Amino acid sequence: MRSFHTALRVNDITGDYLVYTRNGEISSSEILLVARSITRARFVRGKILNSPAISKEYFVSELSLFDIEVFGCLFLDNRHRIIAFEKLFYGTIDATSVYPREVLKRVLALNANAVIFSHNHPAGSPEPSDADLVITERLVSALELINVRVLDHIIVGGTDTVSLAERGDI
Repeated sequence: MRSFHTALRVNDITGDYLVYTRNGEISSSEILLVARSITRARFVRGKILNSPAISKEYFVSELSLFDIEVFGCLFLDNRHRIIAFEKLFYGTIDATSVYPREVLKRVLALNANAVIFSHNHPAGSPEPSDADLVITERLVSALELINVRVLDHIIVGGTDTVSLAERGDI
C-alpha cells in the first residue's frame, strides 16, 4: 500500500522548505517546529544582532511552545555577534527562579560582552510583572560590575512580545 504525504511549503528569503506529514494534516505545533528550525538556522554563531525585531522573532520560536516558564540568555561578543543561546532556568506555569550568580558564571565562561535575556509567559500575556522588572534590575546591576551590557529583556507570550529596552525599562 502506498502512503501519500501532504506537503507544506514555507517560504523564506533564502529558499523554500517542505514539510511532510503522515496523515495529511499539519498542526500548528508542526508549523511552529518548522519555523523554529528555520529561525535557528538564521541565528548561527557569529551573526550580528542589530534589531529588537530580529531578537523577538528568535525568542518566540524558542520559547512560545513551553507550558512552563523558561528563562534564557543570548550571549553576544563585543560586536553583538551571537556566541550562544542557552535556556538557563526552568520554572512552573507562572514563575521561574533566576539566579544572577549562575548567569554571571555562564557570561564569564562564554566570554560574553553583552546579553539579551528572554523568558516566556505560558498564560499568553507578555506584560512584565513586578518580579520581571526586579530580576532584570538585579541582573543589570550584577553584570555592570564586570562590564557586560544587558541590551534587552524580551518577554514572550504566545506570539506576542514585550521588549523592556523598547519600553525604557533597561
